[in-house]
Amino acid sequence: MSHKEIQKNFRWLNKNRIVTRQDPFDEPTVETRQYLYYENGTHQAYDLFKSKAKINTFKSLKWHLIVLWYLNPDLTMDKFQQLTSFIVNKDNGFCTFNISDSVLDRIIHDVSMLDFDEPPKNKLRKVVFKMSTGLSKLEKLRIVGGLIGRSKRIHPDDIYQCMLDIHDIGQKITIGRISEVLRCSSRTIHRNMGHTLKKEKELLNNEL
Repeated sequence: MSHKEIQKNFRWLNKNRIVTRQDPFDEPTVETRQYLYYENGTHQAYDLFKSKAKINTFKSLKWHLIVLWYLNPDLTMDKFQQLTSFIVNKDNGFCTFNISDSVLDRIIHDVSMLDFDEPPKNKLRKVVFKMSTGLSKLEKLRIVGGLIGRSKRIHPDDIYQCMLDIHDIGQKITIGRISEVLRCSSRTIHRNMGHTLKKEKELLNNEL
């Protein structure tokens, strides 16, 4: 899907006032004009559909729908069903697989029954960039690598975010490239990279 088509689909989300981003409420360790840095990470950063990576599993689809339901508390059931149909339509570039109406109806029902006593489970983020920073994806990648590498504590979610960032600049994800960005040894990456991350690495590389 072309950049123009993707922008068209984002305009649909904007036109329907669908919220896809929420900055953390946690106090950052460091705040600059361009980013928020959390030394121990935060689980409160949501920013859907900003990566080139697509929804490629039922688990990922359900998580995206849960976050959309959470970020848009004023959505009616009809509007949520309309939004879900838009997201799962492969032609719109968000999802890579087809899903039957019966399975989708069950997912929508399960999501709509959630009360959100707590925010949806989210991956750890240490660097959250502010809107309209003017930074390129490569510049952001270098900043993230420098900050996380400096901390010397590599979390599996750091690796996952690094993988997404490498994918977004159109490069193949390799252990060597991840370790170079995060400024750690390849052994450290192998030690913190479980089966799920290895599978995700394979899926992302297949999208290139």
